[in-house]
Amino acid sequence: MLRPIKLAEVEFSQPLPTIEGLDGYATLKALVRLHGTPIGFVKLPVDAGKCTGPALRKSILHDLSWGILQHHLADLLAGPRPNGLQLDDLNNAPHIEYHGDLPMVTVAVCTRDRAADLARCLEALSLIDYPSFEVLVVDNAPSSDATEHLVREKYPDVRYIREERPGLDWARNRAIAEAQGDIIAYTDDDVVVDPGWVSALAKVFAENADVMAVTGLVVAYELDTPAQILFEMYGGFGRSFQRRWYQAPRGTWDRSLIYQGAGQFGTGANMAYRLSVFDEIGCFDPALDVGTVTNGGGDLEMFFRVLKHGHTLVYEPAAFVRHRHRREYEQLRTQLFNNGIGLYSYFVRSARAYEDERWPFMRLAIWWLLFWHLKRLASSIVKPTRFPRGLILAELWGSILGPARYRKAALTAHEGGEVRSIDIPNGSTGAAKGRKWGTAIRTVDLDVPLGAITDVADYGHTRVFVLRDGRPIGSVDINNVHKPISVARLRDAIVKHLTWAIIKDGGTISNAPGWQGAFFKQSAPLDEPAKPKNHEMLPAYVPVSIVIGTHDRPEDLRNCLQSLTSQISLRRVEIVVVDNNPASGVTPGVVAQFPGVRLVSEARKGVAYARNAGITATTGDIVVTVDDDVTVPPGWLEQLVAPFSKGDVMAVTGNIWPLEMETRSQQLFEEYGGLGRGFDTFEINGDWFESYRVRSVPTWYLGGTANAAFRASIFNDPQIGLMDEALGPGMPSGVGEDTYLFYRVLKAGHKMLYQPHAYAWHRHRRDMAALKRQIYNYSKGHVAYHLTTLIRDHDLRSCVRLAIGLPLAHTWRIAQRLRLRSAYPLSLIMVEIAGNIAGPWGLWRSWRRVIRQGRSAPYSTPVREQVDIVELPRIEEYQETGITQ
Repeated sequence: MLRPIKLAEVEFSQPLPTIEGLDGYATLKALVRLHGTPIGFVKLPVDAGKCTGPALRKSILHDLSWGILQHHLADLLAGPRPNGLQLDDLNNAPHIEYHGDLPMVTVAVCTRDRAADLARCLEALSLIDYPSFEVLVVDNAPSSDATEHLVREKYPDVRYIREERPGLDWARNRAIAEAQGDIIAYTDDDVVVDPGWVSALAKVFAENADVMAVTGLVVAYELDTPAQILFEMYGGFGRSFQRRWYQAPRGTWDRSLIYQGAGQFGTGANMAYRLSVFDEIGCFDPALDVGTVTNGGGDLEMFFRVLKHGHTLVYEPAAFVRHRHRREYEQLRTQLFNNGIGLYSYFVRSARAYEDERWPFMRLAIWWLLFWHLKRLASSIVKPTRFPRGLILAELWGSILGPARYRKAALTAHEGGEVRSIDIPNGSTGAAKGRKWGTAIRTVDLDVPLGAITDVADYGHTRVFVLRDGRPIGSVDINNVHKPISVARLRDAIVKHLTWAIIKDGGTISNAPGWQGAFFKQSAPLDEPAKPKNHEMLPAYVPVSIVIGTHDRPEDLRNCLQSLTSQISLRRVEIVVVDNNPASGVTPGVVAQFPGVRLVSEARKGVAYARNAGITATTGDIVVTVDDDVTVPPGWLEQLVAPFSKGDVMAVTGNIWPLEMETRSQQLFEEYGGLGRGFDTFEINGDWFESYRVRSVPTWYLGGTANAAFRASIFNDPQIGLMDEALGPGMPSGVGEDTYLFYRVLKAGHKMLYQPHAYAWHRHRRDMAALKRQIYNYSKGHVAYHLTTLIRDHDLRSCVRLAIGLPLAHTWRIAQRLRLRSAYPLSLIMVEIAGNIAGPWGLWRSWRRVIRQGRSAPYSTPVREQVDIVELPRIEEYQETGITQ
């Protein structure tokens, strides 16, 4: 039996009271607010008719500490930070407040013959705390004058409008025609709004000019009857306690999964629009929703239409209302039956209105039928639950009837005329022609106040790399769809995706289990010091050599050298450029522009040949390798070589970011996996190497020699030596020279370290033909590498990778693509498979070439003489970075 649940609210920034008078209730469900913003629910058993304040506090700290932490972090990021981002300030961060101008708001309550419910709704609206708003009641085809009497006699400040045409969307459209505000906010007559509801909605519009629709949180008003509890078990109207931003990508594989399932965005009981948007996209379709044979879907269709036309919709949980659920089982059954009708009516309406959406909507309708309705029905038969099967069947039956209902409702609606046209150009998306659908690359540093990113209007997507103290801690992807990115949206993305990265980077973690005491005013003081800003670095007397192999890419090489010669360091640094095609005469002219840079020629084609020639020519204790299509920030070198201050570290790899993602090929390369290996530092050694008992050692996860450093002495180690000339770009084998070098370093028992703070920018291939060649070569090289470890090192683990691991990986990726869970094209998977098949032949050809051309001269410890070094920026600039020796 479902027993009543008592609902309550508590403010966590205030002392928590003991809640009494709970006799007859077994459970208390408390909505927890922090600075007025809802952050989640906690459920507690009722003990002797009450729930004590300490019990509430314990439950909140256990269940909602992460939400509290994110709330405080958002406040901290929103405020001024004269000393940079100090996590100790989380305890004192003032709550975010908006102090700008707020728009005039019209609140529209559409009602029909429910005067008692309406009275409760209007009473709550009378408590609204907002400087400029009006309330409009639209009485939709009433059967009596009870509603009119209520409004005129008890609420004289409320405007009363009578709309004779039956249908909720007729009433909504009439409200649009009558509204005096810039924003129109809709709620239902069975809703009780929070006093801050209008303010929370309006602030989103005020802070973000591109936002055209806002929805909010809907919680239960009461849970006194089994039907009301069942509706909450079904999912209720609640969506999330975290703000969400929605914009529709176009031309992508997964549009239906992203924005055609419009129920994820909110509900008509709590939604608001910029009034001007209806001039562009039309008003609500009167063939949908309550009062017609479709019985729903009008709100979902409008959410979809806003996004379809290229606008932004925001779900704002701070704008919340309480909904009085149906009290009786039969009322709930009818509601779910109507939900099924309304959803599929919305599918039909949108598929008819937009020709380019017909297949995606059909696919979504089939998916919903199979994986929502039929799967739940089958599960209820196999394993009965407390949720009645009759309710599942009711919604299923409504979904079956829904497609036929819209056509009938549309004929009726067109007979009634329109307040404003709902006609829209077929296939319109609101996107300006000629704009790029590439991805913009931007960086922000949390040690300075966040600002809006306004220079991305030419891009449909933006990747933001987030730094702290100049060191990367993560990245966030924002689907901005040719709109600037507001401070609020940027802050939300950082808090949502990088909270743990920020806290971990700060080194301040509470000892309390489960985050129960972490980073908020009500918890214990922070108990661990933050990491110092000045990190241990490699002593300045250790010389470093940088090796760049190049093959007729003068512009890339020039950019690379420009960034390398701008490094800030006190140490002796030599830069060696290896010309891998000296016959062309292209490279010497570029090198001559950079005094102190040495030029070495290596006519034998292949990256391994070129790097080996450079390594043997170096004189530094540390040898750094970079590619010519890489550029680096000024502090890169010191970050990369810093781990060598530990005497047992023999190799270090760094992070590699895309310099640009302008073209489809550059975006797909990131989908393929890119070159970066994340933002977490990790160390590995011989123990890690030997821990793989059956599977091959995944050295390809360790980075690459496009951004790597080695202790020069390893090249003298007979177990390691120089790079294998049969592997790598420029050879028929494709790639693999770096992964095999890592393999030998680890096999010899040495330690490697991945240093994400040492990040470099890589220019990905700009056209599809070049990308396919690259992926083909990567796939050949992957097989060639494993065959090399099998033949030369007798490592039988490679057989498992080649015979089982690769086929399974390709099968899984093909299945993910066919199930629409991946955007990676099948054509590129086929290129990878073809490359894997060609790997053995490519390796054999490479061996033959090495036999003809000979191997590189062995590395020998250099005798340091007077050699060319690069004059890097000196001590004044060096000290500005905060790096110490």
